[in-house]
Amino acid sequence: MKDSYKIHEIAQLCGIGVDSLRYYERLGILTPSRDTNGYRLYALKDMYKLNVIRDLRQLGFSMAQIKAYLEKQSVDNTLAMLGQEEQLLQRRLLETQRRIDRIRQRVADLTAARQVKTGEVSLLSLPQRRCIQVSQRITRDEEMDFLIKKLHRDHEDKIQDLGNQSFGAFFSMEDLERGATNIYSSVFFVLEDPASPCDFVLPAGTYASCFYRGAYTQNAAQLRRLMDCLSGRGLTPAGAPFELYAIDNMDTMLEEEFLTEIQICVTAV
Repeated sequence: MKDSYKIHEIAQLCGIGVDSLRYYERLGILTPSRDTNGYRLYALKDMYKLNVIRDLRQLGFSMAQIKAYLEKQSVDNTLAMLGQEEQLLQRRLLETQRRIDRIRQRVADLTAARQVKTGEVSLLSLPQRRCIQVSQRITRDEEMDFLIKKLHRDHEDKIQDLGNQSFGAFFSMEDLERGATNIYSSVFFVLEDPASPCDFVLPAGTYASCFYRGAYTQNAAQLRRLMDCLSGRGLTPAGAPFELYAIDNMDTMLEEEFLTEIQICVTAV
């Protein structure tokens, strides 16, 4: 085995780019010698350092932390570094488990949504729901998608995973009354944290609910059918109707698979 290696040799042996090796040298972490032709020569001890750098970089340690560790390496410092590594890995395990839980919840939600019966009006007793929203007249699906992404970006601290986020839109009643379908006045997210600051609250109460599948252009007819059903049951609206999207274009490109719920708060006449 050779005692020293040129830069391209050590790069190949350790799977590290030449530019990275030069960068480590500029930081003072590596100090290769030079041969008679001025070429860098790396000793076997440099391979050990590169292994340490690789392992700690994969855990997210900064180059400054790695340099400080290599310059003052001791059993005490190694124990301290191992403790930090364990803490980092524990945090990653927790985050990985949270992601697994969110995936499982989304799988359960989609599986349940596929079994939902459409066309039936039911009454639900729902708790207060805190919401954030963007108010804007929405006439195209692309506008809806843009506003959903904007709302998510503006409130990333409250919304960790858009895929599991409950969101909806209020109908533009003025347009519906004129016979125009699939037009909305705002889009909103329902927040999971009941204490989180919000833009408005959907009050606790009784809500009429009805699901439909397919294109949103049918929402005017679906809403009329819901309102007729309420009238027949002696119920009257106590708020503005809105849609919630159980399956939408984030889940499928097949419009016939879309599942939408219309809700409206109601009271007895």
